[in-house]
Amino acid sequence: MNRSLLFCTCLLFPTFTFAQDAANKSKFAITDPAQAGIDFAYQGEYSGFAQFPADDSGTRGLQVVALGDGNFQAVEYRNGLPGEGGHWSNSIQYTGTLDGEFLRFRNEERSVTVRNGFAVIRDPAGRQLGFLSKVQRVSPSMGLAPPPDATVLFNGKLTDHLVNAKLTPDGQLDMGFDTKEPFGDFRLHVEFRLPFMPYATGQARGNSGVYVQGRYEVQILDSFGLEGAFNECGSLYRTRPPELNMCFPPLSWQTYDIYFTAARFNASGEKTSNARFTVLLNGVSVQSDIELQNKTGAGQKEGPDPRPIKFQNHGNPVSYRNLWILPGSHRPTISSPGTSSSVQCWNCR
Repeated sequence: MNRSLLFCTCLLFPTFTFAQDAANKSKFAITDPAQAGIDFAYQGEYSGFAQFPADDSGTRGLQVVALGDGNFQAVEYRNGLPGEGGHWSNSIQYTGTLDGEFLRFRNEERSVTVRNGFAVIRDPAGRQLGFLSKVQRVSPSMGLAPPPDATVLFNGKLTDHLVNAKLTPDGQLDMGFDTKEPFGDFRLHVEFRLPFMPYATGQARGNSGVYVQGRYEVQILDSFGLEGAFNECGSLYRTRPPELNMCFPPLSWQTYDIYFTAARFNASGEKTSNARFTVLLNGVSVQSDIELQNKTGAGQKEGPDPRPIKFQNHGNPVSYRNLWILPGSHRPTISSPGTSSSVQCWNCR
């Protein structure tokens, strides 16, 4: 090989600054788990038991979040994972890095080591305090069949009730479509999958949204392992945070079950009652009969006319499947916020 030719050829490639490289990485999105790399294998949820002094023993949950290039953050929950007793208010946060086959986290109180689908918690002296196994949770409403009188929006083939519907290479529905019909009150079932974007942060990480009547956004975002803020998954966008962050890891199929009561207006165009939402994320109530005073975020102005539902294109490859809607007034049975609810019934009123 001509070494001088090789050297000259290399000079033809563009050079990138660190800032440019970071910007390019932030757009890096994976939709196939087989191509997600080693960091993805460690990311996920872990559950088990820990024995601590001072009566702090019991079930523990751990959420491990990949940040790219072997960097991670993790959240340890007392009483189990979110939806099983754990909450951000009783959690401990870690940062860690991949060291060969071991993912290591440490703070002043203890360390956590993750390897081969298991997480071990130790005290500063190295004594084992807890042992957790990796779990893959599935929403109780996953695959929920539509009632006989529901309108099927997408079942793997049918898209007659949608505008701008496009299929992904694996046969799912790509983001960026609307319903043809306008809707007032309804119950909506949505199954969605977020891409794996380890280098992205905030609103750039797996963003989409369900814009009810084009006015009120139920946010879709990769918020796995975060606190659950007013602009994260499960929120009524920039208006009300979720009561609990029930977001599963990216590339997991997740569910929304949305119950909507439209705002009411009199003949003079004056609003007489506000819109109301109940939202279940992965089978757990995160918005429980919430009254909205106005539209959310960039939504359109409120009005008496029903309008179509918009599934936002925010530039990230978010996929959808098993979409159906049941018009009319429907309410699930919810014992308390942040708990699993009766989403299986046909007529939840």
